[in-house]
Amino acid sequence: MPPVVFYFMIRLEKTICAPATALGGAIAVIRVSGPLSLEICDKIFYPLDKTIKLVDQKGYSVAFGEIRSGDILIDEVLLTVFRAPHSYTGENAVEISCHASQYIIRNILELLIHNGAIAAAPGEFTQRAFFYGKLDLSQAEAVADIISSRTSSSHKIAINQMRGGFSSEISRLRKELLNFASLIELELDFGEEDVEFADRKELKAIIIRVKDLTDKLAGSFRLGNALKNGIPVVIVGKPNSGKSTLLNALLMEERAIVSDIPGTTRDSIEDTIVIDGIEYRFIDTAGLRETSDIIEVMGIKKTREKIDQAEVVLFIDDISDPAEALNDRISVIREMISNHGQHLVILINKTDLAPENRQTELARTIKTKKSESLLFISARENTGLDELRKKLGKITGIDKLNSDDVIITNLRHYEALMRVSESLGRVMSGLDDQIPEDFIAIDIRQAIHYLGEITGEITSDEILGNIFRNFCIGK
Repeated sequence: MPPVVFYFMIRLEKTICAPATALGGAIAVIRVSGPLSLEICDKIFYPLDKTIKLVDQKGYSVAFGEIRSGDILIDEVLLTVFRAPHSYTGENAVEISCHASQYIIRNILELLIHNGAIAAAPGEFTQRAFFYGKLDLSQAEAVADIISSRTSSSHKIAINQMRGGFSSEISRLRKELLNFASLIELELDFGEEDVEFADRKELKAIIIRVKDLTDKLAGSFRLGNALKNGIPVVIVGKPNSGKSTLLNALLMEERAIVSDIPGTTRDSIEDTIVIDGIEYRFIDTAGLRETSDIIEVMGIKKTREKIDQAEVVLFIDDISDPAEALNDRISVIREMISNHGQHLVILINKTDLAPENRQTELARTIKTKKSESLLFISARENTGLDELRKKLGKITGIDKLNSDDVIITNLRHYEALMRVSESLGRVMSGLDDQIPEDFIAIDIRQAIHYLGEITGEITSDEILGNIFRNFCIGK
């Protein structure tokens, strides 16, 4: 048994306690879970109704009373009782709702520990839920994502994963592969009989279907990771094209310095904004131009790095410049992003300073590619920005997502899916080349193994340690 698993198996015999709410509110909740949770709380809780005995209370019942240390009143509290297996962890559990004084919280925890409980480790409540089968590993990881979610989109993805949307997909894939692996290994047992239990055409069709779905899930990681952490949008262009003005207009605050002096922005300026439930991380960069200023050169180098990291590139330019110069600069930006798959939005700025026919003229002259967009705006006058906000949702594909779509946001899941895809690719090649069944069985078993790592049907010391050490205390 791995050391981490062995360590937690020993701790499962203990009753743990920890604050379950953050400081700063009026009410705090202290969570107690484990085999003696009711008995320990019964020693320090004095119900208003003298006929109530906590150890006899039914699940989902609430009692009002006092927490006392001898004759000293600590606080008036509400105690909620949960009976196994109908609790978050799957164990008997108690939640103590008290006033959110640090003094009160500390004294209640000290009383619990004095009477037999131990302090919970980070993520230990959720880890117990995993060990008792209340959550699989991917659902447990979704709990952390729910806690850290900042927007409706990241919250929706985490909720879908916690409710088992992702797990059910993985379990279905794993079950199909297990069935065929069993048939192939059965053939190996009858190797001298020359019998075939698994139809090769059907096997290949299943492998193709499973691999396609695996690749689709893995392919959603780029968008999922962006939704989880905020979609990076870099604003680039020549000096004085209006990059900082655009950033300020989108954020609706004076975040970046605006000046007519070229090269004012020497470093990247970042801030976030939520549009239709999606968080975008806007990055204003140093103007792209030839310069001998060492500091400005460093800023331009960083601009190129930010372009590589962005999902969306907003290229902003001046409507008064010649069409030839505009097209030349657009071509340079295209070359910079061609190997990274970002979306390019070309913004022709300062429309308030140009005659109306200028937009029509440039719309004919500037040729956009299929994956690009051309918008005319005035960052100073806030015109065209609503259309830009709508465009951001469309070009990232977020507007096409359904509430039940499975989106991968976890790097560990993505890496496991990529290994599944590689194993299944070898299976397909083996079937085409008619290699021996024992080699095919090895690759199928590898794919099954990696799928099991995602949900926790197969676990390792390292995986469990990495996941739960990143949780907060009390969860």
